[in-house]
Amino acid sequence: MSETFFSLEIQPRFNETDALGHINNTIIPVWNEAARKPIFEIFNPTLDLEKWDLIVAGFTIAYLSPTNYGSPVSIKTWISRVGNSSFEVAQQCWQEGKQTAETKTTLVHYNYDIDKSQPLSAEIKLQLSRLTGE
Repeated sequence: MSETFFSLEIQPRFNETDALGHINNTIIPVWNEAARKPIFEIFNPTLDLEKWDLIVAGFTIAYLSPTNYGSPVSIKTWISRVGNSSFEVAQQCWQEGKQTAETKTTLVHYNYDIDKSQPLSAEIKLQLSRLTGE
């Protein structure tokens, strides 16, 4: 894994559990989005929705082990790929020293006014590449 990453600690809430007492599989993507905030701020420092210029093109999640209620979860986030107009965010969930999930999300630099992707600027590419650990 990259040495350059963001980390967010989440305290699971009881209402996020399923009938088996595990964190529901729909919750991990919500936590992952919260953990991507520092990346969103690269594009939009004030997080102004009127100026939003990212869109999720797709994501995959591997559930490696149940995530449980009762102890904190650390979400590690870094950039795994930078392209022309898109980039990939890699994330891992860790609980009590054990990796419980791994996610890859493709985000696209997007202009909602014209409904098209836009190339990443050289400055944005540089900032994203600093989060790859390369």
